[in-house]
Amino acid sequence: MSLQAELDYEEQSLLEYPEVQPERAWSRSRIGSEALSADAGTEFVRARMPLPQPQPTGKPRIVDSPDDHPDQHEGRKSGRAGFLRRGPLALALALPLVLATAAGGYLYWDYARRFQSTDDAFIAARNFSMAPKVSGYITAVPITDNQHVAAGDVIARIDDRDYRVALDQAKAQLAHDQALLEQAKTNLGRYQYLVQRNAIAQQQANDQRYLVSQTESTVALDQAKVDAAQLDLSHTTIRAAEPGRAVSLTAAVGQFAQAGTALTMFVPDEIWVTANFKETQLDAMRPGQPVTLAIDAYPDRNIRGHVASVQPGSGTAFSLLPAQNATGNYVKIVQRVPVKIVIDAPPADVALGPGMSVVPTVRIDPTPSLYERLRAWL
Repeated sequence: MSLQAELDYEEQSLLEYPEVQPERAWSRSRIGSEALSADAGTEFVRARMPLPQPQPTGKPRIVDSPDDHPDQHEGRKSGRAGFLRRGPLALALALPLVLATAAGGYLYWDYARRFQSTDDAFIAARNFSMAPKVSGYITAVPITDNQHVAAGDVIARIDDRDYRVALDQAKAQLAHDQALLEQAKTNLGRYQYLVQRNAIAQQQANDQRYLVSQTESTVALDQAKVDAAQLDLSHTTIRAAEPGRAVSLTAAVGQFAQAGTALTMFVPDEIWVTANFKETQLDAMRPGQPVTLAIDAYPDRNIRGHVASVQPGSGTAFSLLPAQNATGNYVKIVQRVPVKIVIDAPPADVALGPGMSVVPTVRIDPTPSLYERLRAWL
C-alpha cells in the first residue's frame, strides 16, 4: 500500500470513529514525519497502532467513563439523602452546645475584665543586718537560726567586764569632781561674807566664783563620761528592736566581734508585696482596692490584701543605671511600675520572707459581674 493510500485510509477511519481522533491524529502526524524522513533519505521504522475493530452497524460505540458507574451514583445519592436526613438533627444537637459555649465565654470575659493580675511580684521587707556597736568576745547567743523573736529579746551578749570597769572609773571621777565643786561653793560663800566685811578684796571673791563655774563644767563632763560608759555597757547586750526573725546567724560563743561586724540578718514581721504591673494595667488601679494573693509556696492559702500605693515612675527610672532613651535606635517597650500591696492579716503559722514569688490579683471594678449576680441569685 502506498503512502497516499495509507493517509486516505487514516482520514476515513477518523471520520467513521471520531472518538479515536486523538490517536489517529497522532498517527497521521507520525506518518507525515516518517514520510518527510524518507524523502530526506533517512531510515525509519514505522510503528502503527492497531485500528479499532469496527462494531456492528446501528449500535453506536459506548465508552465507559470511570465516573459513570451506577454504583457510585447510587452512593452519592444515598449520601446526600443521609446528610439531608441527619442535618436537622445534628444542627439541633450542636446549637445548644454553641450557645452554651458563647454564654460561658461571655460570662468569663465579663468576670475577668474586672481584675488585673501579674506574676512579676515578690514579697518585700526592710531587712537589715544586726551588728554590735562595741567590740569584745561573745559570751552568749540565746537564739538559733530562723527563730522568731519579740521586741527586746536578746540576740547576743558580749563580755562586759571591761566596760563595767570603765563605768566605775567614770563614776569615781564624777564623785571626786563633785566634792571639789562643793568645796569651791563653800569657799565662795565665805569670800562673799569677808568682802561684805571688807576683810578681803573683791578680786578674791570673783576668782573663787570662776573656780566654782570651772568645777561645775568639770562635773558636767564627768557626768557625760558616766553616761557614755553606761551606754557602752548596755551595747554589750544586743537586742531586737522590733519583732521579726533572725536569719543567717553567724554569731558564736567565744567569737571576737568587732564593732560593726554583722552577727545576723533580721527580717521584721512587717512585710508587703511589690508587684510590677505593666503600665497599661494602671488605668483603673487605685490605692485601697482589694487584692487576692496567691503565694507559690502556699498555693492552698487564700491571703487578702489591698493596694497601698503606686510608685510615681517605672522601676528602671530609679535603678542604679537608668535607661537612656535619647538614642537613634529606640524600641518602645512596655514598662513595669512597682505597686505596693499590704497584706491585711499575714498568717502566723507560715514563713513569709523577702523574695518569695506571689501572683496578686487586683479588683479594679467593684461592681458585681453577671456571673456573681447569677451565683448570688441561685
